[in-house]
Amino acid sequence: MKFKFIFSVAAISCILATGCCNTSVSSPDGNINFTVKTQEGKAVYTVKDGNQTIISNSALGFIFKGEEAELGAVEICRISTDSKDETWEQVWGEERFVRNNYNEMTVRMKETAEPGRIIDLTVRVFDDGFGFRYSFPDQEALKEFAIAEELTEFRFSKDYMSWWLDQSVPYYEDYGHNTPISQIDTAHTPFTIEAGEGRYFAIHEANLTDYAKMNLVNTEDYCLRAWLTPWSDGTKVYASTPFQTPWRTMIIADDINELAMSRIMLNLNEPNRIEDTSWIRPGKYIGIWWTLHKDYYTWYYGPRHGATTEHTMRYIDFAAENGMSAVLVEGWNIGWDGNWMKNSTGFDFTKAYPDYDFDKVMKYAASKGVQMVIHNEYAANTDHYLSQIDEAYKLYSSYDMHYVKTGNVNVLMDGKEAHDGQYGVNRRRKIVETAAKYRICIDEHEPAMPTGIHRTWPNLMTYEGVRGQEHDAWEPDGGNRPDHMTVCPFIRGLAGPMDYTFGTFDFSNPNYPFCRVRTTLAKQLAQYVVIYSPLQMASDDPKAYEGVKAFDFIKDVPCDWHESRVIDAVIGDYTITARRDRNSEDWYLGAITDENARELNVALSFLEPGTEYIAQIYSDGPDADYESNPESYSYSEMTVDQNDTLHMKLATSGGCAVRFVKK
Repeated sequence: MKFKFIFSVAAISCILATGCCNTSVSSPDGNINFTVKTQEGKAVYTVKDGNQTIISNSALGFIFKGEEAELGAVEICRISTDSKDETWEQVWGEERFVRNNYNEMTVRMKETAEPGRIIDLTVRVFDDGFGFRYSFPDQEALKEFAIAEELTEFRFSKDYMSWWLDQSVPYYEDYGHNTPISQIDTAHTPFTIEAGEGRYFAIHEANLTDYAKMNLVNTEDYCLRAWLTPWSDGTKVYASTPFQTPWRTMIIADDINELAMSRIMLNLNEPNRIEDTSWIRPGKYIGIWWTLHKDYYTWYYGPRHGATTEHTMRYIDFAAENGMSAVLVEGWNIGWDGNWMKNSTGFDFTKAYPDYDFDKVMKYAASKGVQMVIHNEYAANTDHYLSQIDEAYKLYSSYDMHYVKTGNVNVLMDGKEAHDGQYGVNRRRKIVETAAKYRICIDEHEPAMPTGIHRTWPNLMTYEGVRGQEHDAWEPDGGNRPDHMTVCPFIRGLAGPMDYTFGTFDFSNPNYPFCRVRTTLAKQLAQYVVIYSPLQMASDDPKAYEGVKAFDFIKDVPCDWHESRVIDAVIGDYTITARRDRNSEDWYLGAITDENARELNVALSFLEPGTEYIAQIYSDGPDADYESNPESYSYSEMTVDQNDTLHMKLATSGGCAVRFVKK
């Protein structure tokens, strides 16, 4: 079917004719108002927060593949409303309980001329923002169709400063850019705006299912338009009715904590579909990984092969002795050679190299109560991977092993399609749903940007999709910038968990002396609190942790939280985050800074009233400096309560990590 569909004509008169007089819906607290109206024959929406217009007269609709002429009039033939106020429990997360409180409006629009196609716009408004989606109901006038462009706009009244990732950088492995809206090229979402007076907006999407990822382009003045990642033939989305798009979301936050802790995206995803989740357990893992990136060992089989039985068993012993829940091993399976990205059909996900006794390793780990994170790099060749996935996952499950780290290191999926186009999105979803059948949890690398699907499929536990710490081993530019992790929580981090893989204690890098981890040791610790993931890695070689007091913090810090909050932050400068353990009464705090040393005062008002805590403090040493002396740290203890203020001195690219143990 070939046509262009832009909502148009005098919807207001149609509303009156059908007895409808309200095309607005407000948040439960009454502050945020979302209005659908017409302007010059086209349907647009406006969003106000109190008396302030946030989004003005922004377009809605699509261009369908084929005929470019606009259709004629549409009428609003039905408006329905709904509301909900519920609290649901996460399988794992930054907080245990999530409140889902919104008011909803669904507007049905129909062409007044033949063939009379119908489209619904559903809007949900929360106290901290909104989401809306398009739905194409089953109808004779519309069966199969293809989307050439989505016309959704976000039109602002000011040229706000924004934080964003460049869409042209593969796998989202980019630094955050800080520019006015008018100066962006093509940006990924989440797209975060500093609106002044401590307020923030953030545009993203929820429930990316059978659709292409939404990116943003600047079209005029301060107007952002959706730009969907295309198929190789230029089409954005292929569909047939009934069909729904993802939700287009925007957080409207009064402070940086509300920005970071908004749950709009999760609430706009479907509830958990896995009935028995007892095998989905957050935890920390170590692995044969960082030493590979530093070129001490190799992925491929040979004299320096890292994934040997003996080497792996040493890691398993260390994990068992130190309460680490799992061990990752990369390079264990047949297929690693100098041409693996081009010859990914050589990967076998059930057969190991001769020096890696798969059966022995699996049984040994099980005897020690340690899970294996089984690495499946398939170089984005999903055809090859899906041909083996059932056999592989059945094998892993037979050993009661529940964790797989997938890899998609190749710019195109199956040599033809983008990672976050409709094709890539659907192929990865098939992997996650197949994994659930075999009780396998997924750590997805080179992913599509998270959009809350882990609520529905909680076995999708974490994602990369970030310029991770591996860049600190070999990147020609010298490693990640000191400000990198002070930005990530407020752009990429808004989308979902990040497998950033920190935990460096040994800052030497003799094989790549031009590159290094650009933090202090204390900042490595603090990131376990600042950066969220239900699976966290202690990335260094176990030898680097032996006899080091600071490793106690890594052993103690949980990966599953009862509640979380950003105490204070300036994006790009510093971040202070506090979280309460889901399984105890302990609190944890992490503070990190950029290349500038800082002194910060942290009010401990988040602690339980009338209760004393022992604060176990891991701070930068007095002579710490990320360039000249990153290993220097100090440990101290003091008794505190919620009336106290903790004074912290952070070194250059430094940090402070604190465990508060109830006295």
